[in-house]
Amino acid sequence: MAAELLDGNLVASQVKQQVQARAERLKARGVTVGLGTILVGDDGPSARYVEMKRADCAEVGIESFHTHLPAGVAEQELVELVESYNADPRIHSYLVQLPLPSGHDEDRILSLVKPEKDVDGLHPMNLGYLAMSRPRVLPCTPAGIVELLKAYGIGFDGKHAVVLGRGLTIGRPLALLLALNQPGLNAAVTVVHSRTRDLAALVRSADIVISATGAPGIVTASMVTPGAVVVGAGTSFEGRKLLSDLADDVSEVAGWVTPRIGGVGPMTRAMLLLNAVKAAEAVAGGG
Repeated sequence: MAAELLDGNLVASQVKQQVQARAERLKARGVTVGLGTILVGDDGPSARYVEMKRADCAEVGIESFHTHLPAGVAEQELVELVESYNADPRIHSYLVQLPLPSGHDEDRILSLVKPEKDVDGLHPMNLGYLAMSRPRVLPCTPAGIVELLKAYGIGFDGKHAVVLGRGLTIGRPLALLLALNQPGLNAAVTVVHSRTRDLAALVRSADIVISATGAPGIVTASMVTPGAVVVGAGTSFEGRKLLSDLADDVSEVAGWVTPRIGGVGPMTRAMLLLNAVKAAEAVAGGG
């Protein structure tokens, strides 16, 4: 029996409707939500992703500010741009699109973003608050995964969740988020990676599997317990074709599964918009 699809496009559209309503309330008070993006270099997937984010902004009434710098830009020029975004009152939150080209210090640049303007939730201070069980700005993909499953009545409370991948943007913060002692979360979390011994056995022990490795097809049907919830959060590209961490046969075993296109991606962008409107509300003093 084929798995039920976790439709990220559908749930993202519902989140965007909420964001638009909140943005309109702010505009009625004279505040236009401003979201900034900084792109360095000409990485194709990064450029397309930024384009989609800007289109999302236009759709929900958020003003978009964007700067595109060449890959060889001096580090100091990028630092000065980040500082100008920090100082611009029109920009309530912003992101520096990752990965940065070689030669740039990603850790340094991320740490220079004002924590309250960190729309991606990746500033060391915001990640630290998450680790302390006091989350402020949540990283977009982890938050989007939780919101997606919540929309389908799937909670993590007391369940065993296996997270494949330990990256900064998804795996590590997701594991922290799922383990929080909060309603709908409170999972028993196991973090694994490609070099974990008995990887297949650990994945099979999970009620909920979330793969964020960027390794195409790393999760196969033989690794999934029948009826499990399986989320493909890692992606890679073969030319312009988007590839998933989930092999096609996973849908033959899982109870719920994300599609290759229209699963986690739309939710990530929707939560980015939600973070942006929350940042504007914080400056304006409420929604």
